[in-house]
Amino acid sequence: MELLQKAEEEKVVKYIIEGIKEKKGKGIVSIDLSKLENAVCRYFIICYGDSNTQVSAIANWVEKVMEDKRDEKVWRKQGFENAQWVLLDYVDIVIHIFQKEARDFYNLEGLWGDGYLRKFENEYINQKGLVYNE
Repeated sequence: MELLQKAEEEKVVKYIIEGIKEKKGKGIVSIDLSKLENAVCRYFIICYGDSNTQVSAIANWVEKVMEDKRDEKVWRKQGFENAQWVLLDYVDIVIHIFQKEARDFYNLEGLWGDGYLRKFENEYINQKGLVYNE
């Protein structure tokens, strides 16, 4: 049963990463927290955008991807007011979308450094579905 759950979680993480890439999110990482005692969730996904407009666009697009592909609505969301740091909480997976300065300041990767960190290269998907590198 645990293997099925892990495979399903990985699929959801993949959908979220693809959604972030479609809106040109940068510095994308996932942190698997499932082996940590007292972790707040099973996964963090972290990225940043270059402006509050892009941060909001990434967050809105991830919500759409999750609704379209998983029929799942966000449980809690915060930060849309100024879009310095938008948080999308899907209970087991929490997505943090920052502006660069806020990401550097809060350093979530350092705070949760005991988790398994996976970096995703700056590949983007264009409207035709073709992957290209920045």
